[in-house]
Order: sequence, then structure tokens, then C-alpha cells
Amino acid sequence: GKIVFFNRPMDPTQISTFDAYSGAVDQRGSGAAEAAKYGAVAAIVRSMSLRLDDYPHTGAMHYNDSFPKIPSAAISTNDAELLSGMLKEKKSLKIFLKMNCQTLEEVNSFNVIGEIKGNEFPDEIIAVGGHLDSWDPGEGAHDDGAGCIQSVEVLRLFKSMGIKPKRTLRAVMFMNEENGLRGAKKYADNAKAKGENHLAAIESDAGGFSPRGFGIDASPEKTKIVLSWKSLFEQFGLPEVEPGHSGADISQLKNGSTALFGLSPDSQRYFDFHHASTDVFEGVNKRELELGSAAMASLIYLIDKYGL
Repeated sequence: GKIVFFNRPMDPTQISTFDAYSGAVDQRGSGAAEAAKYGAVAAIVRSMSLRLDDYPHTGAMHYNDSFPKIPSAAISTNDAELLSGMLKEKKSLKIFLKMNCQTLEEVNSFNVIGEIKGNEFPDEIIAVGGHLDSWDPGEGAHDDGAGCIQSVEVLRLFKSMGIKPKRTLRAVMFMNEENGLRGAKKYADNAKAKGENHLAAIESDAGGFSPRGFGIDASPEKTKIVLSWKSLFEQFGLPEVEPGHSGADISQLKNGSTALFGLSPDSQRYFDFHHASTDVFEGVNKRELELGSAAMASLIYLIDKYGL
């Protein structure tokens, strides 16, 4: 009969804010389902952000069909601090919670794809992508409008410099990453059905901030080739070229032969914006966005020129 309040903050001692996020997001994802097991009527969750502000951050959560589906609300970090202090003073504190959420009928949506055909190995595809959807009420400028723009910009850079790639370069803007990767799964299914050969895929889904390097998810042999280029990237402020995470959408292409990469921007400000109404166009720095595009274009250039 009570409301459960989850107030475990993201760990500020983690250098990577994505590690801090991973260590706290189970409260949002599974909090309502866990609370329902014990008879709770609702859950309140501290927003997944290291910043103290007044903006709630939303995101995916999951229910357990064996228990009632109770409401769950994210509150801002400032409100979480306030509520925590009030509860310490008054154990019998009561809260009025009203939510107006609704689940609408499903509708069709679409991936958006553009490509430059390779002039030597057109059947070898190097894909670069981001995802079109975002959490309301924000615009999704960093998550993931930035990644979509950067993917298109990679192809534009090749054309503007008159570089004719050996392999086919494909920009993919995936639909419905936030609620189940349906666009990515459909893309991967279609690629398999057509017998397409993806040599590599690169994703930008960590914000439009200054690039620091790339995460590599590939075989040891292919990883070794990319690491041999590390000194080239270091000249341009990209020292973090190392095995790691690639991206949620392109993960569907993982098959043992496709090399996957994720752009790794500076992560310190990402969760100030993530899944909040603050994630708007004005929060993206044009120069940082362009640096990320250029970083991905440089990696794609090397893969196209030398292969893997």
C-alpha cells in the first residue's frame, strides 16, 4: 500500500558517466516491477543524471506480468534531494501522485537510408548510423539527432572532398531504438535476406560532444589492424581507440565477421541532457558536432582505403 522511492544516485567517482549510468539505471528499468512484488501502489525514481537540476529524466522501464503494473514516475535530482530530506524528518510523509501517461496504438515508422556506391568493391558495405526517435518531451538533439546528422555529414565530407570510395558507404538513420531496436532489427533482417556483406558499421549514439576516440567490437585480427592506426588518430585528439562498446542499433549486425565501432565523445555532460526536456537543438555545439563527424569520416576513410 506504499509508494517506494528509489534514490540511489549515479556514482560520481566513475570517470565514465556511462558506467555510472549502468550502475544506477536498474532502479528505473526494474524498480516498479520489484516494488509491485511487495504490494507497492507506485514507485518514484531519482532521475539518471549527475547534475542537480529541476528536470526529470525519463526512459525505458519493464513490468513483470506476474504482478500488478503499478505507475512509476521519475522526479528531478533536486526534487529527489528534497524528498529524501523530508522523509528523514517525517517518516509518515504522504505524497499525492497523478500521472497522465497513455500507451497509444502502434503505427508504422521507417528507417531512412542513403548511400554512395563503391567504385571497386560495391558489395562491401560500410554503414554509419544514428537513430531518429527520442524520448519526449525533449527534442532528442543529443540522443540521437546528433548521430543522425553526423552520419549524413560523413557521406557529405567524402563528396565535398571528391573522394570516391572503393566500398559502398551507407548512412542509416534507424527508427525505434528507444523502445526495442525495431528499426535496427528490421535493417539486419533485410541485410541478411539480401545477402549483404557489411564490412564494418559505425554508430554515433553518445551525444554530439567532442570526440575522444572509438570503441572497437571486432575480431582480434581486425582490432589489431585498427589499433595500428592509433597514432594517426592521436594527432587529432582521439587517444581512446580501444576495444569496447559499439552501439545498440548496429549490434544487430554482429555476426563474427562485421567489425563494429562506436564513436566515443566526452561523456561528462551527456546525462545532463539524456531523456530530458533539456535535450534541445540549442544544447548542441556546432564545432563539437563537426569534430565527431570528421572523426568518423577519418576511420571510415582508413577502412575503405586499406580494408580489414
